[in-house]
Parts: sequence; structure tokens; C-alpha cells
Amino acid sequence: MQPFNIHILGCGSALPTRKHQPSCQVVELRGKLIMIDCGEGAQLSWRHTRLNWQNLTHILLSHAHGDHVFGLPGLISTMGLLGRQAPLFIHGPSSLEPFIACVLNEFCCDLGYEVHFDAVDSTSHRLLFEDRSMEVWTLPLRHRVPCCGFLIREKAGLPHIRREMIDFYEIPTWAINNIKAGQDWTLPDGTTVPHTRLTTPADPVRTYAYCSDTKPFAELAAWIENADLLYHEATYAMSEATLADKYWHSTAAQAAQIALKAQVKKLMLGHFSSRYDNEEILLTEARPVFPNTILAQEGLNISL
Repeated sequence: MQPFNIHILGCGSALPTRKHQPSCQVVELRGKLIMIDCGEGAQLSWRHTRLNWQNLTHILLSHAHGDHVFGLPGLISTMGLLGRQAPLFIHGPSSLEPFIACVLNEFCCDLGYEVHFDAVDSTSHRLLFEDRSMEVWTLPLRHRVPCCGFLIREKAGLPHIRREMIDFYEIPTWAINNIKAGQDWTLPDGTTVPHTRLTTPADPVRTYAYCSDTKPFAELAAWIENADLLYHEATYAMSEATLADKYWHSTAAQAAQIALKAQVKKLMLGHFSSRYDNEEILLTEARPVFPNTILAQEGLNISL
């Protein structure tokens, strides 16, 4: 099974603390890297990983709040200093376009590589881009400014060859790819060996959903149904539910209710308010609703 890893670089909210950096994470799928949000300190947190800058192809930005984008100028500049040549694709709501233009024109005007900005419609659930290994979908969220989450879905792979059957029937190497693609094999005496006898099923498709920042709303569950992992903001505990509603955020219990309704396999809470020295209170409130809940933390690497 190919790697599908989530690397947490930052899981705090608006105020950086000694414990948490603002929002940033990297999705690693089949050797490709996608960054989701780029809060202050993103490149410093990256330095603690073994990820290769050159494999970063896309940056997904949820919305135009500083704790999700202030790390971008330094990151873009550093990759230029390190000799990057491959183009970088940045996706986010159109409200971010002037910010990106300012960064490129004033601070990163001689990079040595191209930066392309793609304005995302944060009001629709649609396919953002795809390649041979994945699809990336937008998730319209409900925040004080245009905001979207992202769903990264692995594409189905080919079946696995049963090596012992290939050897038994003395099937040549050149035929293996055709068998994986669904062709049967015909023996010299005319007997047909079905491809299902020569293969085992492909690995199950894996899905990751990222939802920050948002009020809870019922429609979200349908878009992220059965995801292997859901990252959902949990800025507040229930004692601050009024603040969560006022500032268009979610409590940990509300995040757990979304996870339960969507029947995801695991929930990861993040985007913690700086008011909490210990986020265990959030875990305590979420787990009675959705038991398979964990807390995000810097340096955490989750394999799907």
C-alpha cells in the first residue's frame, strides 16, 4: 500500500503559543506533497520533518485570515533560495488574490520558478484538481469570510498480481499489466484463466477531509461521508459555545457530532484556542459523542 500520511505542522488558532503554531499541515500521497494552510512558522515546522521541498506541488488555503496564510511569503521565498524550478500551484478563495500578488511582486519577484494562483469558489462542492493518484474536492464551509475545506481522495489502484499463480501458469512478464487491467490469460491448449484468479483486489481507496474554520452545519456530513480521517476545528469547549457561534467556529462536541453523522473512521480535533493550556477538555467533550477522536499536535504523523 502506497503512503498516505498527514503531517501536522501547526494546529493552533489565531494566537501562536509556546505549545502550538497556527494552522498548517502537509498531506503526503504516493510521493507527492500537498500543503493545507500555511500559518506563521510553517517553514520552521517543516524543518523538523524529513519531507522534500521539491515534492510540494500544491498549497491549499482555506481562507484569508492571517493564522492560515502568514507563513506563505517566507515559504515561497525559501523554496526560491533553495533552487526550486518546478511550478507551484496555490488554491484559495479569490479574496486571497491581492495578498498573493503583493507577496510575489514585492518580496518574491525573482524566484526562479513560477507560482500560479487558482481562485476557488468557496460556495460550491466541486472537483478542484486531479492527477493519476488523487482527486481534490472543495468543501464549502461557513465562516465569517469566504472559506472552504478540502477533501483528498485517493484514486483506485490496480489489483495485485498473485505471483504464485503467474509462476504456476508460466505467464510472461509482458502480460502482467494487461492482467492487472482486467484481461484474462489463455493457455496454449486454449483454456482461459480468468484475471480474477490471477489477482487479488486492489487496496481500498482512502479519503482525508480537512474542515477549518466553520460553524457546524448538517450538509457537511454528506460531503465527507465515510472518510478515513476527518480533521475538524474545535476552537472552543462547550462552556464557550456562545463565542463559537459569535465568531463562526465549532466546539469539540459539535465537531464530534459531524463525525458521527458522517460515519468517518477517525476524528482529529485542531485549531485550538490559546485560552486552553490543556486541550484534554476538548477530548473529554468529544469522545462521548464520537469515541475514536484524537487531538492534533505539532509533529504528529498519521498514516491512513
